[in-house]
Amino acid sequence: MALVQNFPFISIILSLAAGPVSSVLGAKKAKWLNLLVITVIGAMSAAVLAFVVGTGESYVYTMGHFPAPWGNEIRVGVLEALMALFFCVVMLLCMLGGSRERFLELEESKENLYYVLVNLLLSSLLALIYTNDLFTAYVFVEINTISACGLIMIKQNGRTIEAATRYMIMSLLGSGLFLLGICFLYDLTGHLLMSNIQEQVRAIKAAGTYHLPLLVCVCLMSVGLAIKSALYPFHAWLPDAYGYSTLSSAAILSSLVSKGYVFLLIKIFFRVIGFGIIDDSKVIDVLFAFGIAGMIMGSVDAIREDDVRRMIAYSSVAQIGYIYVGLGLGTTTGVIASLYHILSHAATKALLFVAVSGLTDASGDSTDFFDLTGAGYRNRLAGVAFTVGSFSMVGIPLFAGFISKYLFARAAIWSDSKMLVTLVALAVSTILNAVYFMKTVIRIYTPEHPAVLKKKKFRAVTVSDQPAKSAAMVCFIILNLILGLSSEPIVHLLERGMNMFA
Repeated sequence: MALVQNFPFISIILSLAAGPVSSVLGAKKAKWLNLLVITVIGAMSAAVLAFVVGTGESYVYTMGHFPAPWGNEIRVGVLEALMALFFCVVMLLCMLGGSRERFLELEESKENLYYVLVNLLLSSLLALIYTNDLFTAYVFVEINTISACGLIMIKQNGRTIEAATRYMIMSLLGSGLFLLGICFLYDLTGHLLMSNIQEQVRAIKAAGTYHLPLLVCVCLMSVGLAIKSALYPFHAWLPDAYGYSTLSSAAILSSLVSKGYVFLLIKIFFRVIGFGIIDDSKVIDVLFAFGIAGMIMGSVDAIREDDVRRMIAYSSVAQIGYIYVGLGLGTTTGVIASLYHILSHAATKALLFVAVSGLTDASGDSTDFFDLTGAGYRNRLAGVAFTVGSFSMVGIPLFAGFISKYLFARAAIWSDSKMLVTLVALAVSTILNAVYFMKTVIRIYTPEHPAVLKKKKFRAVTVSDQPAKSAAMVCFIILNLILGLSSEPIVHLLERGMNMFA
């Protein structure tokens, strides 16, 4: 076995070990350790991606000396390596972009605890991407939940504690349903490794037995992960969690955490149950219906918001709806569109949160819509970054969101029964996206009267005032443009990854 094939396992263990190490370090050392760990894991993920692209085959890494069905496995292909690399890049930029806010908003004695939580969150995301064992996935789902909850409430004010409580209640409900599904599936198949489960599920399907218990398993796991990923109408916890937590927490939660659960659901559909059986069960039709509702209602709620951070949070409800619509189309083309949207939304939503932070810095730290009047002139880079993110969310050509919507439209054309509904929902959602994002772009570039600026004590913010945040915004803009202008090789990688994945 080549050394590079050990990197996925090393990545999970390295981030897991960095958590307790950070707990005994000072804030500055914990911060640099966290950035170093994310960078090293990103480099290892890039090496793994290059390796699997070169070999053209996925591989299984067995932990310890015990093979299936007693041992534990990691399975690595193009799709897993690409997601791990992308998640590391986005998390690194989120941590850089929110460094000033963490210094201002967190107590010094708790700052190293923040890095403990981020390291554990990264390990859980990597495990969800790589694991080939269903119960291991559940264990890291819980680690992910606890870490995310801590990131929300670490500011320890009334709003964040309430938001964290809501998040925990909904997440535990989702986790419980997911665990019940795993237990029932284990009872049916006698296995926890995904490949072994799929063999038994095929045998059950061929024998024509246990149809209803298998359907119950699929429903429980699907609903559990849908709740955790904030699919409409299970999104009530989301606006407060994203709107009131510290900047890097909001950026990471909105761009990565929910996507980890979606990726696990895709893995269950293809690698555990089999997509043909999922399609026959009609579960994806239900997910499709809720995805369509989320696309519309998430945008409607965003239009009603005057708090710009909560507006962006509600926008995530709509974007999660897009992902589930792609899955609900029941075709590989639809799943490719969903996977691409995971990438484009992660890059864009993190960009929007960082950019809004720059705009509020120039507006007396107010997130009120009307206080952002002229903010694009007071913080020029943040204004450009927010405009790029808005154009991407609306689906303007040259940006990542346009490619996502094009892929969804292309996938819809190949689905006769769902084509019209999908295309209409895409059109309506795009118009609604334009209403609240373009309204905000116009607001930040509407000049404010000098007397009002003086009265409110608004100030200009330059790149030199916030070098880390500025660097993060520039990198996110570049990442968005890469996804928008160089989509063909990325889509090709996703297609190769899906061939290995399934």
